[in-house]
Amino acid sequence: MEALRLDWNGGAASLWTAEAMVRQGLVTTVTAPAGTAAVVGWVGSVRDRLAGARALLDAFDRPGALPPVPAGDFAAVLVYRDRVLLMRDEQARIPLFFRESGSRVAAVSTSARGLGDTAELEHRYFCRYLTGNMAQPHTELSPFAGVHRILGGEVVEISATGSLRRRQLLRTARHDGTTAAGTGFHGAGEDLRGALEHAVARRLGGTTACHVSGGTDSTSVALLAARLLAEEEGFAADLVLLAGRFGGGELAGERPYLDEAIEAVRRHAPAVCPVIVDADDVADFDDFRSHAGDPDEPHAHAFRAPFWSRLHAAAAELGCDTLLTGCGADPVVDANPFHLHRLARSGRLRELRRQARAHAAAGERGVREVVRRYVTQPALPLAAERISRLTHHGTVLGGLGNFTRPPWLRPGFARAHGYREASVAESRFVFGRRPEQSLYDAANYLAAPDPLSWRYAQRHGFFLSHPFLDPEVIATMRRVSAEAAFGAGRPKTVLREAMADLLPSAIHDRVNKIPFNDLYARGLRTHGDELIDLCRSARHPLVAEMFDVDTLCRAVKEAQLGLGDSYSWDRMNGSLALVMWLERLEDRSPAVPGATVPVTVCS
Repeated sequence: MEALRLDWNGGAASLWTAEAMVRQGLVTTVTAPAGTAAVVGWVGSVRDRLAGARALLDAFDRPGALPPVPAGDFAAVLVYRDRVLLMRDEQARIPLFFRESGSRVAAVSTSARGLGDTAELEHRYFCRYLTGNMAQPHTELSPFAGVHRILGGEVVEISATGSLRRRQLLRTARHDGTTAAGTGFHGAGEDLRGALEHAVARRLGGTTACHVSGGTDSTSVALLAARLLAEEEGFAADLVLLAGRFGGGELAGERPYLDEAIEAVRRHAPAVCPVIVDADDVADFDDFRSHAGDPDEPHAHAFRAPFWSRLHAAAAELGCDTLLTGCGADPVVDANPFHLHRLARSGRLRELRRQARAHAAAGERGVREVVRRYVTQPALPLAAERISRLTHHGTVLGGLGNFTRPPWLRPGFARAHGYREASVAESRFVFGRRPEQSLYDAANYLAAPDPLSWRYAQRHGFFLSHPFLDPEVIATMRRVSAEAAFGAGRPKTVLREAMADLLPSAIHDRVNKIPFNDLYARGLRTHGDELIDLCRSARHPLVAEMFDVDTLCRAVKEAQLGLGDSYSWDRMNGSLALVMWLERLEDRSPAVPGATVPVTVCS
């Protein structure tokens, strides 16, 4: 989808934006004596997008000035008299690409497909895509040769005539370590409450939808939104609660918590509009041809798109201009188990043993499993996965982790296009030298269904936004000590403390939430044979060059029988999405923006 595009005609920059997205408020343009800004998304706050775009243009006005990238969910093009700047916020929810030829930039767009050539694919991209389970790409490679992704928190400077000058990451300040001396468990709760309130307030629109499931995460976001709106004066805003309801199966057990959450929100916002979407007939892999085949680039979580898209369509019918989720709370505000790795590095083995036992008791796992997952594997991720594969020989999915080559990826293709290098780079990104800190970087890309949000933004009129992945919230949790975060051994202890005055007791005290296993099992039962037929009938030459199709089909059969685990299933899901994406590649025309609006550029 092309929300904006920048080209150079006769040495002069030419910028246009999609008219429909401008009307919806998804694209904002401002022009000042210094230059012009086109912003997709929002800077500063959803409600004041115009002021945020203007502030961004002013902040980077002075040549050479590289201030911190502000908060928001945005991709921006800033055109000044002497240069052009391209940038994305650090969370990288909204894509931005440029096509390079030599040392010159030929065009800039939010659509890689709009810039690329389907006959010239970047094979290294597919190896990196297949190394893990990141919902959002976080490397500069795109599926198309010569088309580069602008990274989260990156600023790309281009001359006024299109020469590429520099690329620089401007990450926000990192706050490592623990909370200030004397700040204990209650202080951590207060800090998190304040950060969450700020994150939610930044994301409130004219009609705000909140996804509510009955868990602590989504209920916390909805309650804070209701309370903030109730306290406002002079600003009329509506609140919608969006939920999927299941009448049968395991997920029907969530209905009492969902009802409790809605009633709690109503106490703060009596005029709230609950929208309950019946989802009993939804299964993973429904309409997989469209969900996996039509996006700009392959989307590893396309199998789960049917549920999300049904909810989003209901919010769109009510005219919502933003949709808040509880995504990201699990890795961000829960006790960080990778602090065990820090204890091992510092030689505090007695404390390591004590905390490992506590984590094992809280998660109903063995101590050995806890140490393997949070100490041994981060230290030697590829070796640990190879050993796991050896102990599960005889099956395709058994012991398949995040990084090692899946058995259906042909060794020759992997060697030729850098799979090993990609797997090493991915493991370093996920674990790094200090896994207890790298967890937060990886969580930003793993926890949110943003490619789905982007694909449907123009149709629905909003982007998804995730308060738990706000930089202020993440910085707050980085400062919390392991002891304060783990608390009494319950998950998300700091969040429970932060929301103790708002969460209903039934939700505040619940420990386990029912997963979406029913949807996945139902999807494989319903669509498994179709997925196998898809692989066997694939026409794109890269499918046979890349994959041993028989082995991939065996993996689908094993998953239908319940063999493997969430890690191996995600590797399989991502490969199936890639097969469908390649199959649809020639059928799709390049991104068509519809009516466009030329933007006046200072000269």
